Amino acid sequence: MYVKKAEVKGRTRHELDRILCWLTGYTPAGLREQLQSDNDLEAFYAQAPAFHPNAALITSVVRVIRGEDIEHPLMRKIRYLDKLVYELTKDKAVEKILRG
Repeated sequence: MYVKKAEVKGRTRHELDRILCWLTGYTPAGLREQLQSDNDLEAFYAQAPAFHPNAALITSVVRVIRGEDIEHPLMRKIRYLDKLVYELTKDKAVEKILRG
């Protein structure tokens, strides 16, 4: 789903993979392995080697709900990724998307 969103807006799979690796701590090989597995998002995030500490700098508001105020850890992580993909599709440079 994220790949299609990115590619429709002229961004590459490589750029999306960089963002995913930054956020989750997966290596490119580890990310490919996860994406080829039958894991759902919960397992994907649970097995992430090191969720980036600067992810807390990602802010968003969707329907008056601030992403950083979401209490459920999995939903907050999903929202972080949604926001990063949104920024990618809005032609923001990957270096600026990766906070720090």
